[in-house]
Amino acid sequence: MQSGQTLCKKQEFFIKSTDWKFIHGILDDVMAYTPVVGKSIRQQLEDREEEILSPYACLNRNSAGRMRVEKDDECDIRMPFERDRDRITHSKTFRRLKHKTQVFLAPAGDHYRTRLTHVLEVSQIARTMASALCLNGPLTEAIALGHDLGHTPFGHAGEATLNELHPGGFRHYVHSLRVVDFLENKRRGLNLTFEVRNGIIKHSKGRNDIFPEDDTELPTTLEGQVVRVADIIAYVNHDMDDALRAGILAESDLPADIRAVVGERHSKRTGAMVRDLIIESLGAGDGRLHISKKMLRAITDLRMFLYENVYRYHRVHNEFEKAQRIIRDLYGYFMENGLGRFDGNSWKASGPDSWDDERQAHRRVCDFIAGMTDRYAMRIYEQIFLPKPWNARL
Repeated sequence: MQSGQTLCKKQEFFIKSTDWKFIHGILDDVMAYTPVVGKSIRQQLEDREEEILSPYACLNRNSAGRMRVEKDDECDIRMPFERDRDRITHSKTFRRLKHKTQVFLAPAGDHYRTRLTHVLEVSQIARTMASALCLNGPLTEAIALGHDLGHTPFGHAGEATLNELHPGGFRHYVHSLRVVDFLENKRRGLNLTFEVRNGIIKHSKGRNDIFPEDDTELPTTLEGQVVRVADIIAYVNHDMDDALRAGILAESDLPADIRAVVGERHSKRTGAMVRDLIIESLGAGDGRLHISKKMLRAITDLRMFLYENVYRYHRVHNEFEKAQRIIRDLYGYFMENGLGRFDGNSWKASGPDSWDDERQAHRRVCDFIAGMTDRYAMRIYEQIFLPKPWNARL
């Protein structure tokens, strides 16, 4: 594979040169990567992957496969990871992310992040890094778009509440895998490849180290590891940006030592982190992700700064306590009365006899609440628990 510098020199020569044999040679190189009609486009794209991707990249044809073999697995156009990406973006769970909290509960402004815009920003950052490192773009994108499908309404407040109520606990990354394996597509699941599923369940860090010492905590593919880092780069920057928009923080509140490393503006901060990882990883060339010590410290300190000054900010915390009450009350009501449906005017409970046993009841209630959007949870709560004005006609 030719370096970018070499290609740039050839491009400059192409413009000035009258050596048409040389020019046609370059065109032949370019056209060699363009699929031709009459052959499987998918196979040609897979051949191209072997030519242009890093030896550390995960190739489509080397995938460990899907949970269930599919009759149409020999798609003539799309490669397996492209099909995974498309299945995720066309899912109902993905669409519901637009009404799920990122940091600020049901924000009134149009410019605050939601869970959907978060995954889109993670995808953009991850694809930038994957492209520079010559990794598999569709695999990276599929993991990024699917990594938060299991998030609850009301963000981490909802997750913490379900973790208390559901026997065995609740973790959004585990539930994300449950969504794609079972809940989506009318409980048939999306039947994604192993590599995408592995990247989804291994993306979360919590407040732990960005680069853990135990490699078993990392996704098996470098693409999955890129998404894992892109996730934190995205949220520390856009949560900071949203906090500035909300008036919770001012730019001057960010400690000077952090600003000295990452910059003074949102775009500068994101760009500095992405560039550092790319340069350090390319420099090492060992098939692992690297980041400089000063940048790693800056990201870690920024994350702690946000925990102390944004996520625990009294106005944010107070609203989350209200949201947790909604989750608790709904969970208790559904356990006692069964699930049901909302007909647009009122909630119709199915009755407790719909459960086979208590274990199934907990599982079904947890799945149902986790899949709710913020506004749907609040609307159902209003229908079930808040009194309605009485209108008696004589």
